[in-house]
Amino acid sequence: VNNAGITNDNLFMWMTQNDWSSVINTSLNGFYNVTQFFINQLLRNRYGRIVNIVSVSGLKGTPGQTNYSAAKAGIIGATKALAQEIAKRNVTVNAVAPGFIETEMTDNLDQKELVKLIPTNRFGKAEEVADLVSFLVSKKSSYITGEVININGGIYS
Repeated sequence: VNNAGITNDNLFMWMTQNDWSSVINTSLNGFYNVTQFFINQLLRNRYGRIVNIVSVSGLKGTPGQTNYSAAKAGIIGATKALAQEIAKRNVTVNAVAPGFIETEMTDNLDQKELVKLIPTNRFGKAEEVADLVSFLVSKKSSYITGEVININGGIYS
């Protein structure tokens, strides 16, 4: 499970090269480094599951998060491409795209205002995302690959 991600939010016109690079390096290069480390073993075993944690921001884009949106969108593209490359070896690759989840990354957000945008009228829980990931790494998900599954309370489906 590739779950690396940081934010360095700012409007693009004021975003520094460091803000851009640190977010891209953590998310996109993190995916590459971890997956590259394990890929040969998965292919030799002829079985494996890769789950990439992306974000609703990678699907729809979020103002002030051009770097984060680009990094997560890049992982979505990589998920779809890699899934096609290795599916014949019984290795699946999928992405999970959370919306607003109660974590340290959302602690500083105005939850009372943002919850108005979410049809379920609440932030999600980390356990709910973990349950979805648990299914995707199980044998029950063997016919699902190259997919991005939203878990966002209906904010963007």
